[in-house]
Amino acid sequence: MSIRLRQLGPHDLGLMEGLLTMFGEAFDEPEVYGAHRPDADYLRRLLGGESFIALVAMQRDQVIGGIAAYELRKFEQPRSEIYIYDLAVAEAHRRQGIATALIRQLRRIAAARGAYVVFVQADLGDEPAIALYTKLGVREDVLHFDIAVDDEDRC
Repeated sequence: MSIRLRQLGPHDLGLMEGLLTMFGEAFDEPEVYGAHRPDADYLRRLLGGESFIALVAMQRDQVIGGIAAYELRKFEQPRSEIYIYDLAVAEAHRRQGIATALIRQLRRIAAARGAYVVFVQADLGDEPAIALYTKLGVREDVLHFDIAVDDEDRC
């Protein structure tokens, strides 16, 4: 059966809901992707904005994979880079080239926007993700730090 890729826009709220549901199932975190979902106005603004990119892979009308990415405009040069925030394929559809197809489509979008690179993080131990990204790009070993937002720091 054929798979269709689609970039979401501000009128694709149903597909965005499907993407959120699929992410929750794929990452085994349904509460993260479902318990506090944004309202329709928020999603329309997000999908209609310049910095957010959402792609879905669909079989018939079902979302079976997707990417959520952000375009980060640089300050030191007039260029940007694309950060893959989330990428997942529903378990029943893995190992069929869907994630690779989604990344290739994102690369085309990145080129059209003038971005110079697409980058992504992978968790240590996530061997399928590491193998996919190694196949498509150059590995850099970096450290990632989460810095909490402290109420004292708020203006």
